[in-house]
This record gives sequence, structure tokens and C-alpha cells, in this order.
Amino acid sequence: MPRASRGFTLVELLIVVAIIAILAAIAVPALTNATERARQRRTMADMRSVMIAVSSYGTDFAFVPQLPSGTVAQLRPHLVPTYLRLLPSNDGWQRPLTYQGEGHSYTVASFGGDGTPQPSPPLGSTTSFSADILVSNGVFIQWPDGMQTR
Repeated sequence: MPRASRGFTLVELLIVVAIIAILAAIAVPALTNATERARQRRTMADMRSVMIAVSSYGTDFAFVPQLPSGTVAQLRPHLVPTYLRLLPSNDGWQRPLTYQGEGHSYTVASFGGDGTPQPSPPLGSTTSFSADILVSNGVFIQWPDGMQTR
């Protein structure tokens, strides 16, 4: 007597599960890299906003906000609301952006994905998610570029 086929065999189900697992193994690292890259890009955009505001302040007063060592949040009295409506004080990883300003020179820094400052930055483009992002006097002196690694 012929048996009516009404479902999937165990082998067919195992093949489907294996295909889904392979696709997930490919997609998860790509998603993680895309998230980290988005954090870097957001950080760079926020740093550009702060850079433009500090440069505008420097144009108006002939010196940048004086702060030997601190965070961008401490610039609020100098920059808000005249130069920025909303001051971005954290980077893409939700850590404070740092600021140093003296005379006509200033530096804005994010300590990247790992949150710790590099002992001696390589300067120029970097390929690590944990590398610092630095702006000095209106120019990115260290920034992420190209394929990023952990």
C-alpha cells in the first residue's frame, strides 16, 4: 500500500536548519561591523558640529573656549545657543567627547570603541574600531577609513 506523504522528513528539516545557521553565521558579523561603522560616522559628524561651533566662537572672540583639559559638555555655556542649538557631548559609544583648548588651538577627541586613549596615536587614517578619532584646529588628524577590524 502506498503511503501518503503529508510532511517533511527529518533530513529535509535538518537541511533547512543548516542553511539558516549558515546564513546567520554570515549575517551577524556583517551586522556588528555595520553598527560599529555607524557609531564611528555618528561620532565624526558630532565632532564636525563641535569643530564648527568652536571655530565660529574663535572667529568672534579671537580665541577658542579656554579649557586645559575637560569634556565637550563643559563648553555648553560658551556655545549654546549662539553657535549650536544642541551640543553633542557624547560619541557614538555614549562616552564623553574630550576637549582641550588654549589660545587659538583646540583638540576634540573620542577614544573609539574601546574607550581608552591610545598612548601614541598613529595619526592619519586608521583601520581599527578601537582607534581614537581626533580633530585639531578644524582638521581631522586621526580618523577611521577603509575596512575596519576589531
